[in-house]
Amino acid sequence: MTRLKPARMGLADVVRVGGSGLRTRPLRVFLSALGIAIGIAAMISVIGISASSREELDRQLAALGTNLLTVGPGHTLTGDAAHLPEGAVEMIARIGPVISVTATGRVPDARVYRNDRIPSGLTGGITVMAARLDLLGTIGATVRSGVFLNEATAHFPAVVLGDATARRLGVGAAGPRQQVWLGDDWFTVVGVLHPIPLAPEIDQAAMVGWPIAMDRLGFDGYPSTVYTRARESSVEAVRAVLARSANPEHPSEVAVSRPSDALAAKRATDTTLNSLLIGLGAVALLVGGVGVANTMIISVLERRPEIGLRRALGATRGQIRLQFLAESLVLSALGGLGGALLGIIVTGGYATTRHWPTVVPPWASAGGVAATLLIGAVAGLYPAIRAARLAPTEALATP
Repeated sequence: MTRLKPARMGLADVVRVGGSGLRTRPLRVFLSALGIAIGIAAMISVIGISASSREELDRQLAALGTNLLTVGPGHTLTGDAAHLPEGAVEMIARIGPVISVTATGRVPDARVYRNDRIPSGLTGGITVMAARLDLLGTIGATVRSGVFLNEATAHFPAVVLGDATARRLGVGAAGPRQQVWLGDDWFTVVGVLHPIPLAPEIDQAAMVGWPIAMDRLGFDGYPSTVYTRARESSVEAVRAVLARSANPEHPSEVAVSRPSDALAAKRATDTTLNSLLIGLGAVALLVGGVGVANTMIISVLERRPEIGLRRALGATRGQIRLQFLAESLVLSALGGLGGALLGIIVTGGYATTRHWPTVVPPWASAGGVAATLLIGAVAGLYPAIRAARLAPTEALATP
């Protein structure tokens, strides 16, 4: 007597049977898939926004260069504030790998106001600086409006405003009729700068020429910050000798920094925050998985007559188990694909508003979909086993 073997279900049959069960409960399926989609979208958007931010930072550093070093005065052994020698710029310029060097000097007794009627205490945190004429090229700054100081304007009451300073003073553009009250006189605004990521102190400064600062504003002539550009391959070597070159007699009274390190630290902070947000996305994904499991368990309870009929017609326990497992995987795949698409849209929208390049790592999208399939398999395993264990007579007897 030949024993009959149950028919095998192909992949297309499995997907079709699994999808047919979902089509009968569209609202419940949508809500369960939405839970999965929210978790995946949260994870992918966090990773995508972080990657876009890093790409923008890398692009800025590529444009500005990581070879900018700054030299400033430290403190003496007694704890008093030190100062750099007047010839610090010239001495640093003698270092072989140095490409360019310039300086600014703080003018502590001068204040700048929008007009001469502003109370003296309302300074707005704006610093008045004496600036050398080659400042822009060394720090990688550009002029948004007007021009920078030159040989002529450096001797006259002319001022260039940083980006933040111009906004605080309400100066939109430079011009011959645009004046501010600086010290005890009117200064004409000849230029306004774009923001400078590697020199934020310039953004909050009002810059005048070195000669007029000494003649009319009580500037002592000592540089407060020396900006140095070195060859990329020699940055660390230059950094090691900057203090001794700037102040050979007292190198311990010199502070040397690398502005790009601050941006790198910011990126590390953002990475730590992103790890927390990814954790929250994982929790949302887990909640979605619980929703899938709940949907599949209820589906088994509601479809017991269908299960009994299929068993009576010859379906094996393995085929019943495969049917419900396929439903769970299809449901999770819908949520995963929808979440990946939503995450990409959120990343693109946020990056566009910040004028960043949109970057979504392919591994993030692929990993998100793979995670949903894994969760779907785990969530659907118990309902599938439970459905397969139902005896035909017991299932058909269920009202």
